[in-house]
Amino acid sequence: MIPMQRETYRFLHRLQVRWAEVDMQQVVFNGHYLLYFDTAMSAFWKALGLPYAQGLQALGGDLYVKKASLTYHRPARLDDWIDIGIGLTRLGHSSFTLHTAMFVQDRLLVSGEMVYVFTTSGAQAKSQTLPPALRELLEAHARGEPMLRVQLGDWTELGEAAGSVRTAVFVHEQGIPAEMEWDEHDATCRHAVVFNRLDMPVACGRLLPDGHIGRVAVVQAMRGGQAGKLVMQALMQAAHAAGHSHAEISAQQAVTGFYRRLGFSSLGEPYAEAGIAHIRMRAALG
Repeated sequence: MIPMQRETYRFLHRLQVRWAEVDMQQVVFNGHYLLYFDTAMSAFWKALGLPYAQGLQALGGDLYVKKASLTYHRPARLDDWIDIGIGLTRLGHSSFTLHTAMFVQDRLLVSGEMVYVFTTSGAQAKSQTLPPALRELLEAHARGEPMLRVQLGDWTELGEAAGSVRTAVFVHEQGIPAEMEWDEHDATCRHAVVFNRLDMPVACGRLLPDGHIGRVAVVQAMRGGQAGKLVMQALMQAAHAAGHSHAEISAQQAVTGFYRRLGFSSLGEPYAEAGIAHIRMRAALG
């Protein structure tokens, strides 16, 4: 049975009704609720710590929707903020069922179910047994267990994992020349890497001996979740343990809001580094 109370959902994703989603009756067109659910699913995979495409590749398969059903209780209107709850109903041999409910405050709008089938990859996809790792991932999330873990260590321990994240983000995505990405400081830094429950590295950063934090990177599919925050918290705690009263970072200007939420303030004027606008930021520790 699908839960009908907002507080029963461990996972909730919020979005706002847009002008283009309202029909002639001035309420949300019924077909958009499936789109809302699909939008929330993207955030759900992120909450599981799973970069969707890379995660399914690692699991050796793909996912297809077998069934989607919705029951409408009351309409949403323009500018409403909708909270979309998603939870696990059952795990089958090759499929799993998720239940959803959508709320404006505590008012139930829509309830529904989605059945996903795990298949082989490619044009001639066939259903296959759910991988134990995916089964465990879904069950662990339903139990409220952490989906990510952060590990601190030196370059010998974590260089391969941190290097894969930095290459994906800085070299491939942002176009920074590879020869500029690697330097002699890696060997003397304290590194932090965030891993998901498939042991895939999804975020990293480093702490220099002088208390500067750098090379903070989160793979694209995991941004907006907890991975970057876990990296920064681990490095700030390490800086404090090393006796530093402040932490500093050369932040890309486009993401200064992320660092401000962690207590950092801007210092001086913006400047260019590797062709990207940066600004120095500092936060008190302790």
